[in-house]
Amino acid sequence: MIKLHEKELEHVQGGIGFWGIAGIVAAAIFIVGVLDGIARPVKCN
Repeated sequence: MIKLHEKELEHVQGGIGFWGIAGIVAAAIFIVGVLDGIARPVKCN
C-alpha cells in the first residue's frame, strides 16, 4: 500500500456528498408515503 503525502491527500475527492444523502432521505420519505397511502387510504378534505 502506498502512503500519500499531505499535498496528495488534499486532492483526494469522492464519497457521497450532501446532495446524495438528501436524495436518499427524500426517496425514503416518498416510498414510506406511497406505502402508507396504499396501506390505509384516506380521503382528502
